Amino acid sequence: MADQKERILVVDDEERIRRLLRMYLEKEGYEIEEAEDGETALQKATEGDYTLVILDVMLPGIDGVEVCARLRQFKSTPVLMLTAKGEEVNRVQGFEVGADDYVVKPFSPREVIYRVKAILRRSSATAYLTKESGTSNNIVFPHLTIEHDAHRVLAGGHEVSLTPKEYELLHYLAVSPDKVFSREELLKDVWNYEFFGDLRTVDTHVKRLREKLNKVSPDSASMITTVWGVGYKLEVPK
Repeated sequence: MADQKERILVVDDEERIRRLLRMYLEKEGYEIEEAEDGETALQKATEGDYTLVILDVMLPGIDGVEVCARLRQFKSTPVLMLTAKGEEVNRVQGFEVGADDYVVKPFSPREVIYRVKAILRRSSATAYLTKESGTSNNIVFPHLTIEHDAHRVLAGGHEVSLTPKEYELLHYLAVSPDKVFSREELLKDVWNYEFFGDLRTVDTHVKRLREKLNKVSPDSASMITTVWGVGYKLEVPK
């Protein structure tokens, strides 16, 4: 059972979907709150403290993509988006503005639970503890430290708040410093999706990651290097 302190905001304009998700999520021990439109969702998500937001793309007023984009200006709360079948454009837009995963309607409630747990495992500070080995999973470079056991990033000695997907992207690059990864490789390995050549979501996340690092340590931000015509790498200062 999940920790009762884990609160999830379910946002959908269809009451039956909210009721269905609430029933299954509460059965897993999560505390659920609801919103039926974008404006209410944005207010609750920015003012409240949620472990995760489940966010429908098609909402009255402000749509889900815009809600996610505005939320990302203030918080790194993980976002699981709900999209109707065939709405690939909306799905790509969702990833571009910082969504962590998506589920296509009509969905199986068990699939939603699986994806919720997967996102929370990735974002949890205790998800990467290695009690048996007793070894440290820290990655330390000049200007940048990734404390994988604590799921924490320090740039120039300052802690940086990242979304789960931003963290995964940075960690993936850092595990193989100076190795160039194509956008296709990053999309496949970090997002586990292939978007038929639409690679903007990688560029957007790299841009956002650099911006966050740059606020506290320009030196760390400059380590994420664009290799024109190929992709990206994390370059270690010589």
